[in-house]
Amino acid sequence: MQRVAIVDPTESTRESLRTLLLGVDFVWLEAECARYEYFYDVIQTSLPDLAIVALDADKTKALNMIGQISAENSKLPILTISHDHQALLMSLQKGAKYFLTHPVTLEDMLAALRRALGEAGGTGEQSLGSNTRQTGASSVIAVLGSRGGVGTTTLSVNLAATLAADPNHAAALIDLDLALGDADIALEVNGFENISIADLARNIERLDMNFLRRAMARHEPSGLSILRHPLEIAEVGGIHEGHVERILNLLKISYTHLVLDLSKSLLPTDLMALRMADLILLTAQLELSSLRNVVRLIHCLGGEENLADKVRVVINRQGADAVEEGISLKKAEEVIGKPIFWQIPNDPKAVIGARVAGHPLVKHAPKSRVQQSIQGLAQALYGKPVTTPSDARGSKGGWGIFGKR
Repeated sequence: MQRVAIVDPTESTRESLRTLLLGVDFVWLEAECARYEYFYDVIQTSLPDLAIVALDADKTKALNMIGQISAENSKLPILTISHDHQALLMSLQKGAKYFLTHPVTLEDMLAALRRALGEAGGTGEQSLGSNTRQTGASSVIAVLGSRGGVGTTTLSVNLAATLAADPNHAAALIDLDLALGDADIALEVNGFENISIADLARNIERLDMNFLRRAMARHEPSGLSILRHPLEIAEVGGIHEGHVERILNLLKISYTHLVLDLSKSLLPTDLMALRMADLILLTAQLELSSLRNVVRLIHCLGGEENLADKVRVVINRQGADAVEEGISLKKAEEVIGKPIFWQIPNDPKAVIGARVAGHPLVKHAPKSRVQQSIQGLAQALYGKPVTTPSDARGSKGGWGIFGKR
């Protein structure tokens, strides 16, 4: 049983919040407070596992209080509730980690509680599968390559576009290969306005939702939004892990799914993205140098708590004789000490054609074996029944995110 403390000076909404929490069997309402000024003392006395703050009674007082609590109790997760999206944005900047927008349903509350308490070490279950744009529980998938040329960007772009094609999703692709990224080349998009992640980093203290939306280019046919890499390589040095953390947290407000295309250098910005990811797709090929780097990367990520557990190995270009070197899937699994989560077949005609056309596979070649496989991967990640034909995903499929690893 997880203990929750709430503060809301408005009696009617506090009563509604209390009623919602009483309907959740894995939390205990440890403390209620009707004054922002007293909530810090309530926290110190009751020592809850989660603090819930309703912002609308007095946003300035509430935000100042969140800053104080976050500074003194950095490990305490804070969930904020408001009608005002700008206030929710400011609460994240002050130290809150989760948010809900009014009106709050029991389903919204359950999703937020499970995520907040689960990530804080509680017993709440976590799921990538629900449409969680309103709860701030956006799912984050980082795509990491075992070396250059294994198809990391191709997978990132097409997985993100496949997720975006679902009308229930709002998906964004973030190009974190800061020096040499090319995700923007794979898609013909409008609306960049010469804004990149470097511009967001330079204006991080003044960043608001309008500026963030202007930075997101949109591929209209698929509905995918893209935040591109810096225009100039010289700008890369001005972006650090704190910028990445804040930008991703803000993007969670507007998008249900974030796909992060990482560099091959494991820079501090990449490591921050890996920490924030719910899942890491480690892309490889059945080839000695690629598999060797898979082992090295898993070992490296194992040095930081929970990172290695997020890794799912994806074999790309499966069936390409030129890269297989006689290595079987069974042998590859023995070498890396981890099952292969998914296999994407080699389909150069469809992949190259889509790239030349400037469209994702889901629009350029939706019936191709490679797109059918990526569709199956998206289904498997979110625990949905996989409808992909077996010949489009190799000799072995994948397991759902909560299934066998």
